[in-house]
Amino acid sequence: MSQPVLSAGFIPLVDAAPLVVAHEMGFARAEGIALDLVRAPSWSSLRDMLAFGRVEAAHMLSPVPVAMALGLGGIATRLSAPLLLSLNGEVIGVSRTLAARMRGAGFDFAFDDARAAGLALIAAAEGRLRIGVPFPFSMHAELLYYWLSALGLPAPQAVDIHTVPPPLMAEAIAAGEIDAFCVGEPWGSIAVENGVGELLLPGTAIWASAPEKVLAVREDWAASEDQLLGRLMRALWRAGRWLGDPASRTTAAELLSREAYLNVPAEVIDRALAGRLTVSATGEARRVERFIEFHHGAANFPWRSQAAWIGRQLAARTGLNRTEASRTARDVFRTDLYRRLLSPTGAEMPGASEKLEGAIDSPIPAASETGRLFLQRDRFFDGRIFDPSADE
Repeated sequence: MSQPVLSAGFIPLVDAAPLVVAHEMGFARAEGIALDLVRAPSWSSLRDMLAFGRVEAAHMLSPVPVAMALGLGGIATRLSAPLLLSLNGEVIGVSRTLAARMRGAGFDFAFDDARAAGLALIAAAEGRLRIGVPFPFSMHAELLYYWLSALGLPAPQAVDIHTVPPPLMAEAIAAGEIDAFCVGEPWGSIAVENGVGELLLPGTAIWASAPEKVLAVREDWAASEDQLLGRLMRALWRAGRWLGDPASRTTAAELLSREAYLNVPAEVIDRALAGRLTVSATGEARRVERFIEFHHGAANFPWRSQAAWIGRQLAARTGLNRTEASRTARDVFRTDLYRRLLSPTGAEMPGASEKLEGAIDSPIPAASETGRLFLQRDRFFDGRIFDPSADE
């Protein structure tokens, strides 16, 4: 009997791994579905492919469904995010010229201190910083705005933000079009490999558990294709669990390196999966705990408080009412679908659907159905805590 085929769009990034693994390692087949993976050239094209029905699901920037619900971006289609595909996985990099000025001023590129790195970057800038991000509504942009504003450089007012598709980021910095970037791996490392940039900071140094990518589907499709959505979510959850096993990294890197997916050396992908990053052309390496997370600590759970944080940040820089934006955003992250459709997997189900964001400094036990859930560190670099109930 033929299996239903679901078309799913993705951008060539390491954090597209759950879709690739679900397809290549048989997790989709075990759920009775086949995946047709469609590689998109940019986030705007992928968003449009999903909104207008070219694909049924997508590997998507976490702020995009929230922005669309808030009426930002010019497309009225409502999207739902019933599953997080990954946490973290971004890097901030700078041009070789800017890196040289920072090193000349005594900065050591330690890769773990967001405050020191940000202040050194601001001091070394000559004029307005031009920073590349993959899309205006992205966790990359939100992390940059949060980080630089907290250090006294109001963003986006005081910086020039350029939209650059991830695979083109190294070319943009080589051409002198941007001074710095925030991008998902492996494209920051490719800038280092090509000798045109150096890595300044991992995204985890700004927010230790930032919701980076979600599974996005159209709201009406989720309602009409409940069973297919459940199969897809279970396949991706199991793929994320497989990716969470360190023994899977070599195979995962080889799969992702294929021409149809990322088409970059497996060694560069393996560094991101292991959190061992080369930050300069001289071979300096840095180790980053939980650089990218696909499973552990309920990483796949779509916390409504994360959506509320995104909604509030978007509202703050677009002039929307922050309280209303937070409330609207909560409904985009579908904890109800997660709880119901993933229950057959035995996935850990948190006892609540919201939490204080930024309040956890080290792993702590959390209320769950099994009592075995430990939430992981989620601190913001400046120690602030986001209380979603404060918007009510």
